[in-house]
Amino acid sequence: MKAWKVDDVMTEAVVSVQQTTSYRSLVDLLVGCRFSAVPVVDDFQRVTGVVSEADLLRKIEYAGVETPRLFDGRRRRGARAKARAGTAAELMSSPPVVALVGTPLAAAARLMDAEQVKRLPVVNDLGRLVGIVSRGDLLKVYLRPDDEIQQDVHTGVLTPLLAEAANNVTVAVAQGAVTLTGRVERWTTADTAVRLTHQVAGVVEVFDEVEFDVDDRYTVAPGLVYGVA
Repeated sequence: MKAWKVDDVMTEAVVSVQQTTSYRSLVDLLVGCRFSAVPVVDDFQRVTGVVSEADLLRKIEYAGVETPRLFDGRRRRGARAKARAGTAAELMSSPPVVALVGTPLAAAARLMDAEQVKRLPVVNDLGRLVGIVSRGDLLKVYLRPDDEIQQDVHTGVLTPLLAEAANNVTVAVAQGAVTLTGRVERWTTADTAVRLTHQVAGVVEVFDEVEFDVDDRYTVAPGLVYGVA
C-alpha cells in the first residue's frame, strides 16, 4: 500500500524570487499570477523565506505612519518595518515554514494548520527548493479513481492481513467511500482491516459489514483487554 507524500502532489515548476527582488516586482508577480505567497531563495536555490500578500499589504496598512507608538509590541514593530521595506529580503517571513521531501500528506496538513499557512515550499536535504504544495494539492488524493482505491485496499490491506482468505472479504468503492463485506475468523482481524482501510490514500469513509466467527476482543492475551495498554 503506497503511503502518499508531498512529492506525489506538489507542483514542481515553482516560481521563486531572489532576495533582491523589489517590492513592485513582487506585487506584479503575486497579482499577475494570482499567488498568495512566493518563496525567496538564495544563489544556491535554498529557501530563505516566504513573501505573502499579507507582507506586501503592510505598506498600505501603515501608509503615512512613520512614528512608532510607545507601547508597540514586537509583532507590530516588525509590521512597521515591512511597511518601509523595498526588497524580498526585507519583506519575507523567516525562517520559512517548509516541508521536506518525503513528508507524509497528513504531516504536511498538520503543519499547515499549526502554522496557519496556505502552502509549503518543499525542500531537499540541502534546503534547496524542489516544489511547492498547497492545501488544494493535499486534497488531490481524494480525486483518486475508485478502482485504484479498491485495488489498494485489496492488495495493500486484505492480502497481507488475510493471506489466502483475502477473497473472503469483498471491497466496494463509491466516490471514495469503501464498503467491506464478508466473513473472517476473528473480530480483531475485521477491526484491523477497517482501521487499515481508513489509512488508504483517497478513502473518505469506511462502512464495516464484515462478520466474524470469534469475538476475541477481550481474549487477546491473558490479563490484557484489547485496546487497553
